[in-house]
Amino acid sequence: MRSFQKKRGFRNIIYSRPILLFLVILILFFAWNMLGFMNKMSVTRENRKIAENKVAQLEKEKEKLASDINKLKSQNGIEENIRDKFGLAKEGEGLIVILDDKNTAETSKENSGGFFSFLKNWFEN
Repeated sequence: MRSFQKKRGFRNIIYSRPILLFLVILILFFAWNMLGFMNKMSVTRENRKIAENKVAQLEKEKEKLASDINKLKSQNGIEENIRDKFGLAKEGEGLIVILDDKNTAETSKENSGGFFSFLKNWFEN
């Protein structure tokens, strides 16, 4: 009978309000920390995706730069680069300059007046 009363006394201590309140506070503390941990995990996941995208972008840029370097090692690549940067030409090559026609710009300004300018231009011609 004493053994039964000891077990009952131990149960009374475990089920007492202060102990239960302590356990509830402990559970809430762990739950709060778990939510914070989950938030940090999501931020870390986003940062990882950003870093992976940046690495992929840098790899593409590295490949482009490597191909540009290989291109500049050849004689044709050097010549093309000089032509692009300085606008030089070989002997015997010509230069074509295209100019806009000023008359088309003036007629477009005249035609943009509206209905009355249309009638005026119609009767003038």
